[in-house]
Amino acid sequence: MAVTVEIKKKLDNFRLDISFRSEARRIGILGASGCGKSMTLKSIAGIELPDEGHIEVEGRTFFDKEKKINLKPQLRNVGYLFQNYALFPTMTVEKNITAGLKGSRQEKEARVREMVEKFRLQGLEKRLPGQLSGGQQQRAALARIMAYEPEMILLDEPFSALDMYLKDQLQRELAEMLEDYGGTVIMVSHNRDEVYRFSEELLVIDQGKIEAAGETKEIFRNPVSREAARLTGCKNFSKARRIDAHTAEAEDWGVTLTTRREIPEYTEYIGYRAHDFIPVWNTERTGKNRTDSDGSPCGMLPFELESRAELPFEKNYYIKTKVTVCWFVQRERMQELEEKGMPDYLAFDEGKLLFLR
Repeated sequence: MAVTVEIKKKLDNFRLDISFRSEARRIGILGASGCGKSMTLKSIAGIELPDEGHIEVEGRTFFDKEKKINLKPQLRNVGYLFQNYALFPTMTVEKNITAGLKGSRQEKEARVREMVEKFRLQGLEKRLPGQLSGGQQQRAALARIMAYEPEMILLDEPFSALDMYLKDQLQRELAEMLEDYGGTVIMVSHNRDEVYRFSEELLVIDQGKIEAAGETKEIFRNPVSREAARLTGCKNFSKARRIDAHTAEAEDWGVTLTTRREIPEYTEYIGYRAHDFIPVWNTERTGKNRTDSDGSPCGMLPFELESRAELPFEKNYYIKTKVTVCWFVQRERMQELEEKGMPDYLAFDEGKLLFLR
């Protein structure tokens, strides 16, 4: 199912200007609050009107400014799951599901029964939304959407208001409920774990523009831009000076890195994720300063502890350089630190270096 979105919209001092095409069934849009994620979804749904552009889903044109096409939301056959689920508060679950359905009374009743069973809402049919848990509300909202068989489903921060335990549970439930849905689902979120778990393809949006687009796992592995790296969870950045094709100076860290792979000419920054450092003690240091991406160091950062934070399942160490460097140590490595003490160096694994614009 091909989706083409090319839209521009100005709102006060904010300007949305994005263009993408995808044939993936599960698309994620990642970005900070206010970057234009929801505006993009609302433009696809017909809730927002772009100033310019073209929106097409599976050969159907939803919007084309030049051709003066702008299908009404009800004609787009798009299901929109709002952040707060937007159930009618004075209507029962079954009446919420019935809303908008066409057909005879018997056909509507049969469809409601089917949705109640599919979304495990048995016994809740006569309850109002205020009498439901967060998970039950989400299932009821999804049942209402799926009742009229939309060609596309748009999920607008569907887990943002939930606590961590419920969020994980509902992410699994939502994935199961959408398993046999053949249409395209687009989910926007500011949470990198949610979009990584959900999407086949990913758009990273910053201040109304696409910073990165492509296969989700590849973007996390190689985000290319500094902002895309930050939004996918990278904590450490240094200005970079490319000395030659295999040598770069990380100026803010005071480290020279030598690599087997070629350092891209566009490199302005080097990024490194906080969990990827290799602790090295003086007794282990070999003096090598390169790697073949097998975990050998391609550069060493002297370990000068600035501060630390102890969390339930990891310890965070903050290392003193021109800019503070974060090293996050998970439970499986804590015992090694307890036995050996703090390392003398943190080594960079070449395979984990991010060369960024």
